[in-house]
Amino acid sequence: MFIIACGGHQGAIEFYDRHPVNEAQVLAAVARRRGSGTTSLQAADLFDFDQDHYGGLPAVETLARKAGVVSTSRVLDVCGGLGGPARFLAHRFGCRVVAVELNAGRAAGAARLTRLVRLDRHVVIARADATALPFARARFDACVSQEAFLHIADKATVIGECRRVLRPGGRLAFTDWIAQPRLGDLERARLRDWMAATTLQTLDGYRAMLGRAGFTAVEAHDLSDEWRPILRSRLEMYRALRADTIARFGEAWYRDYQQVYGFFVGLVEDGKLGGGRLSGTA
Repeated sequence: MFIIACGGHQGAIEFYDRHPVNEAQVLAAVARRRGSGTTSLQAADLFDFDQDHYGGLPAVETLARKAGVVSTSRVLDVCGGLGGPARFLAHRFGCRVVAVELNAGRAAGAARLTRLVRLDRHVVIARADATALPFARARFDACVSQEAFLHIADKATVIGECRRVLRPGGRLAFTDWIAQPRLGDLERARLRDWMAATTLQTLDGYRAMLGRAGFTAVEAHDLSDEWRPILRSRLEMYRALRADTIARFGEAWYRDYQQVYGFFVGLVEDGKLGGGRLSGTA
């Protein structure tokens, strides 16, 4: 892992400092399944537990296809979290991946998990700010991100940075939360305060933003119907992690997180919030 000085985004950093899906929880889940410790792990041993996004491995496969990832690709994963998608891409395609993550704990955890499964020759974890990527122009062939841009207020700058580091003809593909017309100002404020969800975009808004950044062949897909059952299952998963979460963060935090996530799922159920997948060519 290498470290670049990072900017603000304090709300998102604090949110993920206490996220129920974390390095310790992943390793505990793997150990429970194996009935033993975490020595001699393979990358695939982590995949049921380290994909902290909606849709699991099929969602990563779809993004990889949209981004044109092949074995020779140089891939950038923006806001890569615990590194699950980056490790899967390296394992699945044999490509080299750099995963950028601002949260210090998650970046360090991603690096440790990557070393543990001996993928550190293919996956590099870089602690850096997505609004100021520490890479030269045209450094990458493909760029992906999953449900992360909602935490970044200046989305246009992030998309512009992705465009800058992609080679001509390279592809960006990402998923994110999407604001629907009925989402109210009070609900937006609560999402910002409770889940560090800043300046939520519409699908059309993202499409226009990609165009202004210079991307062509832009595609936009509404994933709300696909995500709805996934979110219900995710809420049940968080409830099942009650004992581990309370042991790590305390009962008050667990209770508050359940309330917050339940509010979020309710917005999706009511059609006020959804998901989208976008892609474009540099």
